[in-house]
This record gives sequence, C-alpha cells and structure tokens, in this order.
Amino acid sequence: MSNFVIKPAVRTQNVTYAVRDIVVLANQVAKTGKEMLYLNIGDPNLFDWEPPRHLIEETYKAMLKNFNGYAPSSGIKPAVEAIEKEADKKGINNVQDIFVTTGASEAIDVCLTALVNDGENVLTPTPGYPLYTAIQSKLQTMENPYYLDESNGWQPDINDIKSKINEKTRAIIIINPNNPTGSNNSSETLRQIIKLALEHNLVIFSDEIYDKLLMDGKKHTSIASLNPEVPVITFGGLSKNYMVPGFRIGWGIVSGNREILKDYIEAINKLLRARLSANHPEQYGIAPSLLGDQSHLEIAMKKLTKRRDLTVEMMNAVPGISCVAPEGSFYAFPRIENISDDAHWTQELIKETGVVVVHGSGFGQLPGTNHFRIVFLPPENILEKAYKAIAQFHGKYVEKFVKVSVK
Repeated sequence: MSNFVIKPAVRTQNVTYAVRDIVVLANQVAKTGKEMLYLNIGDPNLFDWEPPRHLIEETYKAMLKNFNGYAPSSGIKPAVEAIEKEADKKGINNVQDIFVTTGASEAIDVCLTALVNDGENVLTPTPGYPLYTAIQSKLQTMENPYYLDESNGWQPDINDIKSKINEKTRAIIIINPNNPTGSNNSSETLRQIIKLALEHNLVIFSDEIYDKLLMDGKKHTSIASLNPEVPVITFGGLSKNYMVPGFRIGWGIVSGNREILKDYIEAINKLLRARLSANHPEQYGIAPSLLGDQSHLEIAMKKLTKRRDLTVEMMNAVPGISCVAPEGSFYAFPRIENISDDAHWTQELIKETGVVVVHGSGFGQLPGTNHFRIVFLPPENILEKAYKAIAQFHGKYVEKFVKVSVK
C-alpha cells in the first residue's frame, strides 16, 4: 500500500455538532461502568413520553396499504392540505408553497442551499441550534452570528442584528421557541425583525418546531402571521410536538410576496425533486396529528412545567450558576460564572459524575460567558439526582481549577 491519504473536502473542516459530539466522551465514560444520566439530547422517546396513538395507527395503516414507494417530491396531498390548515390556524396568510421534508433539518438545508452563494451570509441566532452553523460551514458561507440577550429573557438583540447586516446578508434565522434557551419571542421583537427584513430585502427563516410546547399560559406568535408581504419560510415538523423524532418528518411553509419569491421557490423545488421525496408512509401521520386530538399536549405541558420548575429552582440554588426560566421547548441554558472554558467544565462533569450535558460554546454564546444546555425531559427523580451531582461537582471544580489558576 502507498502512503496515499484521501483528503476530505475543505467544506467539512468546520462542521461540528456538539449535541452528538459530546456522546463520544460519554460512551467512553459509560464503558468504565459509571452510572450515566443523559440530559443532552432532546429525544422524548428515551424517557416517559409517547406519541399520540392515532398518529402511530394511521402511519401503520399506510404501511399495510403498501404506501411504501416514493412520494411526490413536495409531499402527499393530505399532508400538504393539513399543513396549509395549520398555517391558517397560525395566522399565516399569503402562503405560496408548502413542502414536506425528511425532518425540519432537511427543509432548513434545502432552503439555505437554494438561497446563499459563496461569500454571502445569513444572520444566525447565538445561542442557537448547531445545525445552522454546520450547514453554513458546508456551504462555505460567511458566519454572521447575532446575539440573544440573556438579561432580556434571551430575546434577539435587535441592535446587534442591525449592526451585523451588510451587503452580503441574504437572510435572518430565528428559532422560536429557541433551542437551547427555551425563550419565546415577543410580538414586539418579531415586528422589529420584520422591519429589518423589509428594509434590507432579507428572507426570514423561522424555525417553529417547538411552537406547541409553551408553558405558563404563554402564546406562540408565528412571525409570518404579522405581515403577509415579508418573505418567510416557517419550519415545522412532528418530531417535538408529536414526539416522533425518529419519523424524520418536517416541512416548510413559504409565505409572502409571490413576485419576490417565485424564482426562489422554483430553486427550492429543484432541490426537492433531485432528492426524490421524504419518507412516504410517515407522511400519513401528518393530517391526524395536526387535525386530530391534541390532548397529549396538555398532559405534556403539565409534566414539562414541573420539570422546568425543578430545573430552574435547583440550578439557581447552586452558587456560581444562574438560569433564566425557559418559557417553551424542553431546554434550559444555565450560566456558569467564574470559569474560563465551559467545554472543559462539561467534560470534567461527565467524567466525574456521569451527568451528560452539552457545553454552551457548542451553541454559540456571548464572548466571555460560559453556559451549558440541559434537556429536562427525564422524570423528576433523574433530574434531581443529576442536579445534585452538578451542584457537588461545581464546588469541587471551582476549588480545583479556578482557585489554582488564580495563584
């Protein structure tokens, strides 16, 4: 054999995905026999959550009817019609196109790929879901993060967004409710983002995958509902609200001025046709999910609210850790004071305690701050055990690493 080495494409160099990357270390620690407490991946099915029965039954029926071949590239008719009704319920008018994808992740990938050229940029929330930065690295677009304001309930910092817009900016992404912070954007914030998008000819990508998971009686506002002319792609899916992340079923709703959007819509559909179709039988679960019984959500939010309250209470009780109460989703993003590297803190936590969380730098954060993301899907007894371990660990960590470094 020669010494020839196959070099990977340069575009993969900066692709990272902290949520999964941290599992490599967790697996190594698990092999030592240590008890592991996983608070790192937002998969309800790993814990005491199940999808609505009628969603499973309708999908199973589709398989038995042998709807197991290719689907239409944009999705089956019953699914598209149900998503259109969902858009209407969300107040989204002037809908120009709807397409079903292999999870919301594929919809996001397709829409970014169809829009952004080399050297251009997209405003991306920080903290935010690492998929967006991974796709932008793959596309070799320029990074253009904007910050969420922790002191204002993690709302997007409008002044920061204004300062980041340049002649190469093509779009602005919002994640609402947000992953990893659990924030729920106010109508006032959303209207200011619309104003900027119209002034600078930007497309708005609105990731609303957690839009039904709101606590404390909070309501979700879809940004596309506030202005029928602004170009918006609203992303949704079954994964979180209906607890079937393994189905990989998502969608995009394109709304706004048709003359502005028509060429872009065709570009999106070119890519959808090229990849053939999303999962076929699972699409038959969309209509019964969106149009059927929603009682599972009431049960889910009672459980999530209890677990959220426990998370916030116990994290804020740890000296040196503070946590803004999330209003939606099932994530919290506590802040760690007086440390220099949250990735190191997280690695040591996993090795010392078996508690698996994700370092805040994996989602992006304001320079000089350190955080970690908690998934509070597990039952209260698991969460309580994990939080007690975090509290004990943090005190030891500060004693071992912080005070030594000061000397």
